[in-house]
Amino acid sequence: MAPTKLKELKEQLKDLLDKGFIRPSISPWGAPVLFVKKKDGSLRMCIDYRQLNKVTIKNKYPIPRIDDLFDQLQGASYFLKIDLRLSYHQLRVTDSDIPKTTCRTRYSHYEFVVMSFGLTNVSAAFMDLMNRVFKQYLDLFVIIFIDDILIYSRNEEEHACHLRVVLQTLKNRQLFAKFNKCEFWLQSVAFLGQIVSSEGIRVDSQKIEVVKQWPRPTSAIDIRSFLGLAGYYRRFVEGFSSIASPLTRLTQKMVKFQWSDDCEKSFVELKTRLTTTPVLTLPEGSDGYMIYCDASRVGLGCVLMQRGKVIAYASRQLKVHEKKYPTHDLELAAEVFALKIWRHYLNGVHVDVFTDLKSLQYVFTQK
Repeated sequence: MAPTKLKELKEQLKDLLDKGFIRPSISPWGAPVLFVKKKDGSLRMCIDYRQLNKVTIKNKYPIPRIDDLFDQLQGASYFLKIDLRLSYHQLRVTDSDIPKTTCRTRYSHYEFVVMSFGLTNVSAAFMDLMNRVFKQYLDLFVIIFIDDILIYSRNEEEHACHLRVVLQTLKNRQLFAKFNKCEFWLQSVAFLGQIVSSEGIRVDSQKIEVVKQWPRPTSAIDIRSFLGLAGYYRRFVEGFSSIASPLTRLTQKMVKFQWSDDCEKSFVELKTRLTTTPVLTLPEGSDGYMIYCDASRVGLGCVLMQRGKVIAYASRQLKVHEKKYPTHDLELAAEVFALKIWRHYLNGVHVDVFTDLKSLQYVFTQK
């Protein structure tokens, strides 16, 4: 380790010792330490727990779908975002498991008495804690994604009440927030990579800047990384799967990586679409929905709308056996795809499904 990193290591270890987060250890366990550079140029100490994580029984606690969280925000006009201070470090480790968290350093072995970043189950454990702390307020005026807390209200009076309730709850449970990272009385808020307001949700331009600056992929791994980031915002892009199909093909096994004009066109088109995405509305009440479906020899696509406004786009590429379908079966497959992925919206409400193949209207009457 370079002298500058050794100096940083000594300072960070002293800070953790002073706070009581770590203590000297004689455990037979020992994970290596490394540093990762933050956005501001400072160094973050990380512990490589990969070997420990391999033998750890995984906590299958459910992590909420991000789309489901945003659906709770319909009708909200005021927002409050809370960032907890050293979130995982506010959870203690069971005494019998403390020796397993040991890290080995140039200066000594140290073990964590609080949850350390990098352990496989920390997200699930912290999500469970937050859900228990805010159980009676979840989906009423609080949504939580691991350590990100968002409070939403319809008006100022309601928001003031919600603010007092949430802060008192944190105080009662001795959970501490980082004041300079909290945001109060917002009418639009950046949350989980998206901007939320009373008008709906849109892509966070700061997050999408990474996509704009992404260099041309030179390997299948590069393509997977790009599609992984771009795919997070696929609900904003009409026909995402069809546009991305030339790139997706290069990630398949036994396919030689060869960058073609189609790949370049797909890459540029995705970057353009992601930087010019629309504002999506949030579903409201039990009003009926409209679904527009279409199919091609590349993939299936559909749009969910309410009151003439787009709620979400969805698409997928054709499976191998579907490529042999006749046209009317492909169009029907697009409808089935849409009804399945959005069934949580559609159950019990009126739905109009639109397709450009007239023969499908006879599907229930043909003999």
